[in-house]
Amino acid sequence: MRNQTRRNVLAGLAGALLRAETKQPNIVLVLFDDLGWRDFGCFGNTKPVTPNIDALAAEGVKFTQAYAACPVCSPSRAAVLTGKYPPRTGVTDWIAGRAQWPTAKLVTPRTGTYLPLEEVTIAETLKKAGYRTGSVGKWHLGGSDGHMPTDQGFDHNTGGNERGANAYFGPFNLPGLEGRNAQQYLTTELGIAARKFAAADRKPFFLYWPNYAVHLPLQAPGFSSKEGTYHEMLRIADEQIGHMRDQLKAAGEYENTIWIITSDNGGLLYEGKSREAVTNNQPLRAGKGHLYEGGIRVPLIVKAPGKSKAGLEVSQRVSGIDLYPTVLDLLGIAKPQGIDGVSLAGLLEGKKKSLKRDALYWHYPHYSNQGGVPGGVVIERNWKLIEFYETGRLELFDLSKDAGEKRNLSVVEKVRALKMHGMLQRWRQRVSAVMPGSNPNFDPAKEDQGLFGKEEATVPEA
Repeated sequence: MRNQTRRNVLAGLAGALLRAETKQPNIVLVLFDDLGWRDFGCFGNTKPVTPNIDALAAEGVKFTQAYAACPVCSPSRAAVLTGKYPPRTGVTDWIAGRAQWPTAKLVTPRTGTYLPLEEVTIAETLKKAGYRTGSVGKWHLGGSDGHMPTDQGFDHNTGGNERGANAYFGPFNLPGLEGRNAQQYLTTELGIAARKFAAADRKPFFLYWPNYAVHLPLQAPGFSSKEGTYHEMLRIADEQIGHMRDQLKAAGEYENTIWIITSDNGGLLYEGKSREAVTNNQPLRAGKGHLYEGGIRVPLIVKAPGKSKAGLEVSQRVSGIDLYPTVLDLLGIAKPQGIDGVSLAGLLEGKKKSLKRDALYWHYPHYSNQGGVPGGVVIERNWKLIEFYETGRLELFDLSKDAGEKRNLSVVEKVRALKMHGMLQRWRQRVSAVMPGSNPNFDPAKEDQGLFGKEEATVPEA
């Protein structure tokens, strides 16, 4: 009996060691808000404000042609969490969206005011697989009426509700951050909460860490200039990522943690009628709220220990819809039905050069606060077609030669333009995209008096 007991104990210890060795990796998904494509040092920022993020890029894979699923925030967040194009979830504009401008050329559809509970989020899938799931930061996909992060598969929520942040200094009207004072800074408080969640249990965790930074208002301790404040906001966010790296290293978990860092849309240039640029997306055209590259191109870094090649740069065009299936593929978990994204796992080691996908698509049937107008996009390999819904105008660009979208080739490449337009129309039908309608009260004399302006003057067709 004593020998049998000893054998049982030894077997239990061996099993525990085996489970420890085969523990599923932790996942940290950092989603910045309004971060520009070039804002990290590893993507071209000459200011030394992101050393920790740059280190993660050096240890992992940098995607140089990554995209957000929408030029504004809420739809992109829904896409990251569901792996689906925004029209499928019904969230096609920021929640709750802009009011209809009465004299605009188009009547735009109302966006969904929450992520439907029927959607199976990455948090729900990982929770079923035994993960602790936490959301720390901006949610903006519904609120306390039953559409909070904890209603969508997250065990824990700090800082997330139906809104964005009104200020970066306390007191905060945000879940789990009540009672803070004017000396406390939102990005720092979220970093503390993120580390607390990560250290709470030995079970593997999924941390969704959607920073409010670097969204307006521009506020940071000790800075008054716009450029200085913007970079300090980013530096503090990077510092918090550095603290998380240190904590994971001290706990022996760093080499068992997948990191993903990206943004919800392109960098903000102008807001409302302001023409004082917030960040620099050059050589890309325009910024947040626009379907040109500056509005949808984002940085993307993925570090998956043992499954990613350090220092690799991937030029394949990828999207925020791809993050969910990528994580599941890395973990060996089957993805739910109906996901539009594809796994990027094969690209991480440099063994796979392309993805099985015909094209990437966008549908933004709204006027944005930054001057963007309703439109749709299809990118097939290096070719990009934009359809402007107000007039039906098509613009075609060869992104391999014209990343700044300066030369519209829709006339000289008319056959290609029409073919891609057909692709875009068929895709809209597949995803049940809701189109805007004509406005009987349209008044050309008054259409520019709203918050939105007009798209930039286009370069004449070749």
